[in-house]
Amino acid sequence: MKKIMSSTASSPRKTAVHKTVDVKTAEPTLLKEFFMDSLKDIYWAEKHLTKAIPKMVKAATTDELKDAFKEHLEVTQGHVARLEKVFELLGKKATAKKCDAMEGITREAESIIAETEQGSYTRDAALIMAAQKVEHYEIATYGSLVHLASTLGENEISSLLKSTLNEEKETDQALTALAENTINQAALNDQE
Repeated sequence: MKKIMSSTASSPRKTAVHKTVDVKTAEPTLLKEFFMDSLKDIYWAEKHLTKAIPKMVKAATTDELKDAFKEHLEVTQGHVARLEKVFELLGKKATAKKCDAMEGITREAESIIAETEQGSYTRDAALIMAAQKVEHYEIATYGSLVHLASTLGENEISSLLKSTLNEEKETDQALTALAENTINQAALNDQE
């Protein structure tokens, strides 16, 4: 069982006194509550993405980008299921809490669609940028959740979240390659 050591000292010169807290049986802590709140937040974000990604598929110009978005939709559905497993392992019901950050990022993607010319490579370049903003938010969130789970002694959960983190990084790299290898260069020829 993982133990957390906390130290307290009544003065700077005295030796620290250590208390051992068993994270599996201890009362809820602020860190545990923050961890659960963050799980609810990313759960909402992932579920929201399952509705937002099809709009990006429809708006994309190239088959390559459409396929990349379709593939990411499948991966995102897997992330939702994996988060449900995390909640199950914690003995909690999978509950979503509105993620204002993801709502804002996807709203920006919708405005990109409205503001770029249909059928243009520039729209695809803009959609890749919007998708990478989503990925970077998810990478930051999952990276932190992996470490928090580990700190809380939830190693199985940390491993599950690490799998999602790696998939988010792979998606980001694939989008970068698509932009650099074809889309951005093709967008140079778009005319007003």
